[in-house]
Amino acid sequence: MSSPKSGNALKRLGRDLRSARLRRGISVADLAVRAGTSPSTIARLEKGDPGVGIGTLSDILVVFGLTDRLADLVEVRKDELGMALDAQRLPRRGKSSAGTRRAGSRKNQSLENESNDTDQNGVAF
Repeated sequence: MSSPKSGNALKRLGRDLRSARLRRGISVADLAVRAGTSPSTIARLEKGDPGVGIGTLSDILVVFGLTDRLADLVEVRKDELGMALDAQRLPRRGKSSAGTRRAGSRKNQSLENESNDTDQNGVAF
């Protein structure tokens, strides 16, 4: 059983597939033969039945010459939410706060050592 949102989307997909078939002048029986399935499966798909396999849909899109549409269903370059979430998980470049504190304390120690080894004019001994 599918959710109401996916059910509506599947029904719309079925209507669109039916329209594509009719525009091409292909009968249900002929489409079934070309796609390697049964006429009843074509009818179920055109009604938005969620039980029809994606492979069957793919075979029908091959017959229609629309296989690129299937490949573009979840195009990652257009997935704005996915890209934003992925960017949040990227490793941060630079030092961690613990590493920064350690580096800062080493720098302070170096400055203290330097101040003991130089005179007022900045000449090292």
